[in-house]
Amino acid sequence: MKLLVTGGCGFIGTNFVYLMSKRHPDWTIINLDKLTYAGNRLNMLPLEKKPEYHFVHGDICDPEIVSSTIEEFGVDAVVNFAAESHVDRSINDPSPFITTNIQGAQNMMECARRAGIERFVHVSTDEVYGTLEMDDPAFTEETPLAPNSPYSASKASADFFARAYFETYNFPVCITRCSNNYGPYQFPEKLIPLMFIKANAGEKLPVYGDGQNVRDWIYVDDHCTGVELTLLRGTPGKAYNFGGASELSNIDLVRRLLKQMGKDESLITYVKDRPGHDRRYAMNFELAEKELGFTPEYSFEEGLSKTLEWYKNNSQWLEKVRSGAYRDFMDKWYGERQ
Repeated sequence: MKLLVTGGCGFIGTNFVYLMSKRHPDWTIINLDKLTYAGNRLNMLPLEKKPEYHFVHGDICDPEIVSSTIEEFGVDAVVNFAAESHVDRSINDPSPFITTNIQGAQNMMECARRAGIERFVHVSTDEVYGTLEMDDPAFTEETPLAPNSPYSASKASADFFARAYFETYNFPVCITRCSNNYGPYQFPEKLIPLMFIKANAGEKLPVYGDGQNVRDWIYVDDHCTGVELTLLRGTPGKAYNFGGASELSNIDLVRRLLKQMGKDESLITYVKDRPGHDRRYAMNFELAEKELGFTPEYSFEEGLSKTLEWYKNNSQWLEKVRSGAYRDFMDKWYGERQ
């Protein structure tokens, strides 16, 4: 297979590319990434010299770049991870989310449709479903979409475009919706790496509101497996939910992280809640179990241990990302190879 992965230098995309390279060494993987602040080409250095891996610097909103990449490599299938994904940033400025998450996703589908791509997986989020009360049943694929943030609204819009492309053009697209990911290479604005950094430095750990907002946490490799199964076995036109069967309140998660790090809970501090903060997400992934054979491999404790160990052993990566030095280093590294 010749697989085009968009956003392959981001957190989940990076882990997906590594996992597919390991499981399918005969696949050719083309990584199309704009390299925004969250895209780090340093992540992929071990693959740069391998003949089955190719990097293309480009924007999913650019029809010429997308179409020429598909044509040049003879792409068979597409997995679209590329997205603006941080809720707080979407509250401060929704515009980039509209551009990348809606216009970019639609452009990817259109270019793939015109090229006759055989399989297309659009990676979405559980946040498109809105929020749950504490005693509500978990989200299913039949739950109406009710996004509450600019980020989730932009992802829901892309999901509707995917549905429309299937219904109108019989375009072979599947949608994946996943709960909160954690694992290696996650940008340090997100909860677990942020808390690791602050706890490691003995700084206060800011927890929104009362800390009782609940999320279902999934280790990133389990999510990537779900995307792989959707690519190989998914029924076009369908959406598939993926979760880690690990519902935790934010405050419980932070306490578990501190315990694993051997740090005191006195570091926790509560801060003003963010606007439109959904109370609870939970995923019913019975359809993915039944149709795709999906089952999460890692418990939260196992996944958290692997994640914290990775950050501990990759302090230079973390420091380069925090300081922005990864961008300067990458410009120099790439420029020397032109």
